[in-house]
Amino acid sequence: MKEATLNPDRLPRHVGIIMDGNGRWARKNKLKIAMGHRAGTEALREIIRNSSDIGIEALSLYAFSTENWARPKPEVDALMSLLLEFFRSEIDELHQKNVRIRILGEKDALPPQQRLALIAAETRTFDNTGLKLNIAINYGSRAELARAARLLAREVAEGIRLPDSVDEAAVAGLLYTAGLPDVDLLIRTSGEMRLSNFMLWQCAYAEFVFPKKLWPDFTLEDYHLCLAEYQTRSRRYGKREEE
Repeated sequence: MKEATLNPDRLPRHVGIIMDGNGRWARKNKLKIAMGHRAGTEALREIIRNSSDIGIEALSLYAFSTENWARPKPEVDALMSLLLEFFRSEIDELHQKNVRIRILGEKDALPPQQRLALIAAETRTFDNTGLKLNIAINYGSRAELARAARLLAREVAEGIRLPDSVDEAAVAGLLYTAGLPDVDLLIRTSGEMRLSNFMLWQCAYAEFVFPKKLWPDFTLEDYHLCLAEYQTRSRRYGKREEE
């Protein structure tokens, strides 16, 4: 594979990744679905380390959606176990690399061990100033927007906010990603070309790249090719390109 040449001055500030294809990878390799998710976790480690090393400001990962609870119980249980294992094994290195962890999604619905592990990771890394690692767990973008709407409605009802003050900034300030830049580059592996309820607001002007590789086969070289593709794009934000 040809190695991508990256311009460090044109890297995206915020990269989102929908890590798709673990199940298909497992079936292709005649393995249990849980092994596909484990292989996907292994692929993830290098992407996180490299994002930190090259100066990406924020990396958002779609790990477990609100809809994923409908999957077979053994698969959900395997995902929850991997989640716990990941935080227990990686938190020391992530903290040492100055990574700040933020969980996107409703933590209260998670099993107690997982919920406490996520809260501990957020608390331990809260003051870190390096890569902002956002992990979407029990997350759905429509639910996130509805939550923001409820909070705004409550503020208006309590007289804290005037109705006319509800603008885009007010909504953005009540999303899980408050204070972060919008997504510049959205990567979805496995060739599927849809958002699947991931960061609908934050991806309003994102550039999309859809590599065909299944997530466990996605390498650092593939990641750099996606970043290089982003650097070829002309971002106009609705404006006409200057002649």
